[in-house]
Amino acid sequence: MQRSRLTLLIAVFMLLALTGCLGGFGSDLSGDDTGSAATPDVADEQTVTVTRVIDGDTMEITYANGTEDTVRLLGVDTPETTLSRVSPDEFEGIPDSTAGRDHLFEWGERATTFAEDELDGEEVRIVFDAESDRRGYFGRLLVYIYIDDENFNQRLLADGYARMYDSRFSLRDEFAAVEMRAQTDEVGLWDYSESETESELNTDDDDSDLDIPPLPPDGDYNCDDFETQDQAQYVLEDTEGDPHNLDQDGDGVACESLS
Repeated sequence: MQRSRLTLLIAVFMLLALTGCLGGFGSDLSGDDTGSAATPDVADEQTVTVTRVIDGDTMEITYANGTEDTVRLLGVDTPETTLSRVSPDEFEGIPDSTAGRDHLFEWGERATTFAEDELDGEEVRIVFDAESDRRGYFGRLLVYIYIDDENFNQRLLADGYARMYDSRFSLRDEFAAVEMRAQTDEVGLWDYSESETESELNTDDDDSDLDIPPLPPDGDYNCDDFETQDQAQYVLEDTEGDPHNLDQDGDGVACESLS
């Protein structure tokens, strides 16, 4: 009888110990909705330094031994920072119009700035997902970046700097839920209004005698599209932020080669 009770006590003790261990497993990768709401299926992780932010979802890193590499954030996609490469059809609810492309271009720039502020020069953890390839199509490492215990990839989704990139990774369901919440709450790039963002040029404006050429099919003017510098200057002043890069030296004068 005593032996049976002793055996039962030992079994209960082992069960409690096992439950405690499982409860603490992977807790260093947990967080709230703006960081990591779940733990990925970790294949490997390394501590690195971010040496350069290329754009909102691509960075250059250096390992402790001096080895350099390029990483692509897993499961997220920020808008392109080249206007002609912006793809509104990839972002639900953003129209394929001049206004829609300008809106995404602006948020691509914002995402890059945000990544620079948060990551540039910082020591971070890169985490590889066991369900994803280690490298992507262009040879870049596919990783989550953690700042302390915060999943930076998921932060981009929560703050509306990125959409979820539909690929194979273990946090896909969690990322989809965060993206949906950002869309529903109109956070970041999902806060789009045609009337507020519209920057298409009115070529029939009675206040102007300029004959502005139509926007090229790729949505991006360059200086060769204009016959006169006045036309280019009109576009520069009418379009916020110079998304067409007509004022390359930043002196406020567009396409000086046409003067």
